[in-house]
Amino acid sequence: MRLLIASKILVVAAYRRKLDEIAARPEVERLVVVTPPAWREPGGRTLVLEPATGPRAYDLRVEPIRFNGSYHLFYWPGLARILREVRPDLVHLDEEPYNLATGHGTWLAARYGARSLFFTWQNLLRHYPPPFRWIERGVFRHSAYALAGSTEALHVLRTKGYGGPASVIPQFGIDPDLFSPGPAPEEDPPIIGFIGRLVEEKGIFILLAALAGLDGAWRLHVVGSGPLEAQARQQAAQLGLSERISWERGITSTRVPERLRTFSLLVQPSLTRAHWKEQFGRALMEAMACGVAVVGSASGEIPNVIGDAGVLVPEGDAAALRVALARLLADRERRQELGRRGRARALACFTNQRIAEQTINAYSLALGAAPRSAGATIA
Repeated sequence: MRLLIASKILVVAAYRRKLDEIAARPEVERLVVVTPPAWREPGGRTLVLEPATGPRAYDLRVEPIRFNGSYHLFYWPGLARILREVRPDLVHLDEEPYNLATGHGTWLAARYGARSLFFTWQNLLRHYPPPFRWIERGVFRHSAYALAGSTEALHVLRTKGYGGPASVIPQFGIDPDLFSPGPAPEEDPPIIGFIGRLVEEKGIFILLAALAGLDGAWRLHVVGSGPLEAQARQQAAQLGLSERISWERGITSTRVPERLRTFSLLVQPSLTRAHWKEQFGRALMEAMACGVAVVGSASGEIPNVIGDAGVLVPEGDAAALRVALARLLADRERRQELGRRGRARALACFTNQRIAEQTINAYSLALGAAPRSAGATIA
């Protein structure tokens, strides 16, 4: 099969590791990957294309996009030119079905004789106004397959009217050689890690509230930035925590493993809100792969990521989080056991090789199934 994957988030080098696994599969004759030179995140952060860390087995095309920073409106104006040249059998649009990039890519794929599929993380039932509702309906009608990042996302997809074939497959996995355990941290004192955007729904304020009453020796290391960074630092100061917290605004994806290995445990206390629910919990998966004990809230997909390899607490409950942290900090053997379980779970479920195998199976089904008819009923 000749494949073309278009994804804005592939500016992140660690995410491109999955592509090498896909390209290495015997079913794949050629893999062309389209990503922009940079992507502007909401809140002003810009993700610049990270260099590859080694040779690659696929053709990477760095193509400018229009309306950079707008999830709904961006698209690749040069995609038609690439499709004419590559003539893929299947176009994988790694974007939500209501986005212009997905609608544009789906239309172009049909124009040049290729089948197409899309990816969705959307785990809250939301209906969009025109033209996005029209784009979504068109994508549903003309896509040969759908990939959903979670069972909740698949349920939303079905509720919104998509009746075609679909699979639940995480968008990206981990390289088990890159994300691997290292020497045990000195833990003098133990370090609690937090990796994520500094926004209310990621739970940074719940974490600070939990730490305010946490006895014993410990430090918090925060990796991330966001619109509420100043407010988070201010709250830490008001709670008397400033001297115990290190703030790191961001690191490249390939340096995340070395940072994770310095943590005694990692916390992801995400909060469900009307506009957002945790779609996966990548930091948890990466920490588990590095043998780091994890604590997560019961928000969205987090319980399914952690399984029995970590500690779950009710979301928004600072007291419960404080108790969980206190127990883990006092029991190094428990942390080590959870770290071993997490590594085993990551190897079984979340490696790039495993996800690539599942993705190739989905591609085969997409190419073997007839596209849905234009007259299909869309809710």
